[in-house]
Amino acid sequence: MPMVVAGKEPGPARKALRHGMLIAASFVMVYPLLWLIASAFKPENQIFHSLSLIPSEIVFSNFSEGWNALRVSFTRFFENSFLIAGLAVIGNVLACSLTAFAFARLNFRLKKFWFAIMLGTLMLPYHVTLVPQYILFLHLGWVNTFLPLVVPKFLAVDAFFIFLMVQFFRGIPREIDEAATMDGCGPFRIYWQIILPLSIPVLATAAIFSFIWTYDDFLGPLIYLNDMRDYTVPLALRTFVDATGESRFGQLFAMSAASLVPVFIVFLGFQRLIIRGIAPGALKR
Repeated sequence: MPMVVAGKEPGPARKALRHGMLIAASFVMVYPLLWLIASAFKPENQIFHSLSLIPSEIVFSNFSEGWNALRVSFTRFFENSFLIAGLAVIGNVLACSLTAFAFARLNFRLKKFWFAIMLGTLMLPYHVTLVPQYILFLHLGWVNTFLPLVVPKFLAVDAFFIFLMVQFFRGIPREIDEAATMDGCGPFRIYWQIILPLSIPVLATAAIFSFIWTYDDFLGPLIYLNDMRDYTVPLALRTFVDATGESRFGQLFAMSAASLVPVFIVFLGFQRLIIRGIAPGALKR
């Protein structure tokens, strides 16, 4: 009788079936995105008449008309989104890394208690604090400005990034801190000149996710921004869908496709740093 070898690789037919199922599942998940991009090049009267990804007639006017369809050019909306996202990246990287350094490398009273409180905020839904935050910013006179969307980022409000950096900092040998202390370095100098240069992967991961999450944020700008000249890209896209009049879906899909370009560039350009920053033992070679 033929012997059955443990761990034997599947045959060609089984491999082909497995890859075919994976390709089919991937196509089902990606189909809405492909349909959106295809619809950006279709005439308005053909968008909802066919599920085909190949337009019967290719038009580029949706992009040019959609870019200037609103009272404000889409250039302004992109500038607003990039400004808010850029400041959020700077704030999260600086504030969260400094807070994570304190939790990972310094000793102070009730350290475990405050760390547990910080982790507890991860389980607190954003909508729970929405009303008191709005009241606070309203009394400060920050409503209809970018300040409510930017200033909290400089106060280390994103506990996920703090936790991520704490785990990464703990993987850096403490002997480096001891050697630096013997050379006369204080805590801040150790943080700035030693820990940060060794933590580029996790800092890049925090920066990438901060940019993507802030750039795609819809609820925050919807609440705090009232002037169209201050709108971000997600708010501008919502303006194309008019509940009381005619909606311009061709222009909406064209601008939606254009708004995805920065996210794809950032993610594809820095995906290796994301993996290195999240994977355990990223410093080990």
